[in-house]
Amino acid sequence: MKLIGPAFALVAVLIASAGCGLFTSGDSPRQPSPERSTLRVGVADPIDTAPLRIAVAAGKFRESGLDVELVDLGGDDGVAKLTAGQVDVTFGSDVSLFRAAAGGTALQLQGEAYTSGRNTIALVTLPGSNYDEPTAKKAPKIAVYRQDDIGALTARSILATAGVDPAKIHLVPSPYQQMPQTLQAGGADAAVMVEPYITRAEKELGAQILADGSNGATLDFPSSGYAATGAFAAANPRTLSAFRHVLTQAQQTAADPATVRDALPSLSDIDETTAALISLGTYPTTLSATRLQRVADLMHSSGQIPNRLDVQAMLPPEDQQ
Repeated sequence: MKLIGPAFALVAVLIASAGCGLFTSGDSPRQPSPERSTLRVGVADPIDTAPLRIAVAAGKFRESGLDVELVDLGGDDGVAKLTAGQVDVTFGSDVSLFRAAAGGTALQLQGEAYTSGRNTIALVTLPGSNYDEPTAKKAPKIAVYRQDDIGALTARSILATAGVDPAKIHLVPSPYQQMPQTLQAGGADAAVMVEPYITRAEKELGAQILADGSNGATLDFPSSGYAATGAFAAANPRTLSAFRHVLTQAQQTAADPATVRDALPSLSDIDETTAALISLGTYPTTLSATRLQRVADLMHSSGQIPNRLDVQAMLPPEDQQ
């Protein structure tokens, strides 16, 4: 037994140093190269996309023969840029991706980005608010980023679970940055915020969490992912396979929250103190149709999409069962 360790180590060293020289061309068939060497990927939320950004900065995609160019989406619709050919892969909330698919846009999912965790999305109020529990108002005004995105879906789920009639909820569109001002001005009773806006509002304004958004039907809820058009996926299967492979490795490194917290200040405008305090969800390493179907089914049951969407059909062929 004592000989196995050193012997194995010696073989490993020889393989690492000699590389392919240890194999004949017949022993190790050359892997086909990606159809293209450059992939333009639209990105937004720095927390959701942190593993991807870290991997790009570390040159991990180049090691697989792929030069990933990150395109900041800002407030633009990633799917619109995708269909216009301005990006090859886009990041987006699962709700926005499934809404586009339900509307007839052919999309192939390339990876899950982020799953909500405790207090990563929440119903927030400011000090002095008379809205101190979800059922305190029969017709609450709730600030959400968009009326048809994950915040709206979460708000309706939270309040319906608490016993509020979803039909009486008034959704008030507001950018995350302006939600505190909306609350201060009385434009909304509460706001559905995500990190780092929750932590910033707590630090700067003494904001309070009225209800955790990761609860009930939205417990550990899939939040976001990456997608390509069906046409691009059909024409570039090896390119996207290489992208998914490195993305999976990147997501695995984010299992340690410190990896994300340490990187956020260099990836975004999130300062070190806020990065240390924010609540973090998880970074899935697999594409799960079962997990993602929860989002599509909740969208259907809440009326966001007219017909039930089959998420399984949106996965790459090797992930379909």
